[in-house]
Amino acid sequence: MQQDLGDGYDVRSLGLTYREGHILGEHTHPWAQLIYAKTGLMHVETPSHAWFVPSTKAVWVPPDVTHRIVFHGEVVMRTLYIAQPRAMPVQRRTTTLGVSPLLSHLIQHIQSIKMLNPENSQHDHLAGVLIDLIVDAPEIDMALPRPKDERAVRLANYLRANPADKRDLNTLSKQFATSLRTMQRYFVSETGLSLDAWRQKARLIQSVTKLVSGASVTAAALDCGYDSSSAYIATFKKHFGVTPGRFQNDQM
Repeated sequence: MQQDLGDGYDVRSLGLTYREGHILGEHTHPWAQLIYAKTGLMHVETPSHAWFVPSTKAVWVPPDVTHRIVFHGEVVMRTLYIAQPRAMPVQRRTTTLGVSPLLSHLIQHIQSIKMLNPENSQHDHLAGVLIDLIVDAPEIDMALPRPKDERAVRLANYLRANPADKRDLNTLSKQFATSLRTMQRYFVSETGLSLDAWRQKARLIQSVTKLVSGASVTAAALDCGYDSSSAYIATFKKHFGVTPGRFQNDQM
């Protein structure tokens, strides 16, 4: 399904609250989209990747990218649709972005206006500031590449849903009717990551969902298959640049 918003406005806004488990099915539109989670957690999925969007973060989706959105918990979503000519300076692929306090306030301000008309000088200025802030926003690696082979997909889904399962990869591959060597080949060729690296990244990202839901750092570590909180903290800081405790505090 394609959404067409070509009505002369540079920016349109949408603010809705979704309950646990709601899914916005696959769709595309000629406008770029900034999908912001004021509270809750979203997964923005394309055919190739799944991007995790914890509260106070956003996902940038360029024009004409097929995607769907899955909601976890009660999600207060604030999204902006940006016309292609205005969005051109944002030379990004689909990605998770950090949202500064200024960008957060601007998103909510535009939400109160509803639409930005380029013929209105104040609206035109706001749209320009918005694009500058999106260009400057830091990228956060919250994406999991998605395999295509049916058996690899089933294993990937299992690992995402069961991060605490510590069984070895050989045993898990046999559970999905293939050898470890074959499964490794699928993951490397289809995701660019070894099976072990994919599993570790899935565990790390799943731990973010625990932190956002209010779990302690220790509980998030154990629930996602880490043997100790110290090992988890070190891995988390290496990947995200902050400790899990600091990351959790930033969501509040």
